[in-house]
Amino acid sequence: MAASPASSPSPASPGSPGSAASPASVETLPGRPRVTQLRLAAFAGHRRAVLRLGPLTLLAGSSGSGKTSALRAYDALARLGGGAELGAVFPDPGACVPERARPDAQRRRGFRIGCTADGAEGPVHLDVAVQAEPELRIVGERLSADGVVLLETALRDPGRRAVQAAWHTAGSAPVTRAPLPDDRLGTPLLPLRVAGKTDGQRRVLAAAEQMVVALRSVFACDPRPGRMREPVPAGSGRLLGGCDNLADVLWRTRAECGRRHAQFVAAVRTGCAGPVEDVLAEPVVGGVVRALIDRGDGIRTGLARLGYGELRYLALALVLFTGPGVLEVDPAGEVPAALQTLTVLADGFDRGLDVRQRAELLRLAARMCDRGHIRFVGTVADASWAAGAVGAAGADGPDGPDGVTVVHLDP
Repeated sequence: MAASPASSPSPASPGSPGSAASPASVETLPGRPRVTQLRLAAFAGHRRAVLRLGPLTLLAGSSGSGKTSALRAYDALARLGGGAELGAVFPDPGACVPERARPDAQRRRGFRIGCTADGAEGPVHLDVAVQAEPELRIVGERLSADGVVLLETALRDPGRRAVQAAWHTAGSAPVTRAPLPDDRLGTPLLPLRVAGKTDGQRRVLAAAEQMVVALRSVFACDPRPGRMREPVPAGSGRLLGGCDNLADVLWRTRAECGRRHAQFVAAVRTGCAGPVEDVLAEPVVGGVVRALIDRGDGIRTGLARLGYGELRYLALALVLFTGPGVLEVDPAGEVPAALQTLTVLADGFDRGLDVRQRAELLRLAARMCDRGHIRFVGTVADASWAAGAVGAAGADGPDGPDGVTVVHLDP
């Protein structure tokens, strides 16, 4: 499966921690840490795929081209970067193994994924090899920047539930070696293992932090209108990935920020049929809340009366107008909010939407991404309409401030 050409730097070539750096110093890139490239070396239907990611990216392709699996790999890296256990991230690891992958002499099969995060430390690359069969475990991990391998792990003894790790030190010893668990990513564990006493150790910590911050605060969203129509129990007010509890979230957000809610209502007015004066929630008997559209003439329409596309439009608009405090994400609490970026992953972005709705949502996503606080990756069957919606740049062209990076996936 091929992807459009990528312009981001490729991962560092194989080497051991502490290998010589390239002559050029690490380039300092302004802005928040952000994932700019997704690599699917061997994952599900992907082989050697390199996907370039801009602030607003659409993965386009026909059914079976691998759009959903690409988002699944991104979400998996994000969860691993947050410290999640491997089995929780991959409950069905066999489905991630390329179909034609042959087992080795020990009957082992697996998959490989990776990404690049840009930020103050320059491009930092993370590549992970996972064994799916006969048992799930991480068998290799590499964190590198500017030609230097900062962390490398490898499975040395299949009988032990650990990998041998080596990280760049650049002190009296060029590397430090120690075992790490084989069911979690090593990069987010480095702050617990690296003292930060030498320049090399501080570089490792800075690169690891950039990667973890770039991966955290990911919200995988796929609204399910069938579950949005019914009243829901009042709860935390944090939006779930399926947007089932949209009424509970509206109950909270309408009272917290009037200006943002007014902007949300204006967006709903554009994408929903009939007059829209307000979008609100109200409590009903039984400790539940339901969402309504105020038509402005004494008539209130419950979400049960809205169409499939209207509900998906409304939910996606709400996602774009909110942030980590409202969405069910795991932000890096130790990092200032000004340095974090929320990344929204929307599978089937245009599913059920008419021409007007999808164009308006894309324009809204472009405006929010242009502010720098949100990055967006969505999948669509066809992206030919995107350029007309917001004046998007092509997949091989430069991204304008309000442009769209389109990555074409071919079966």
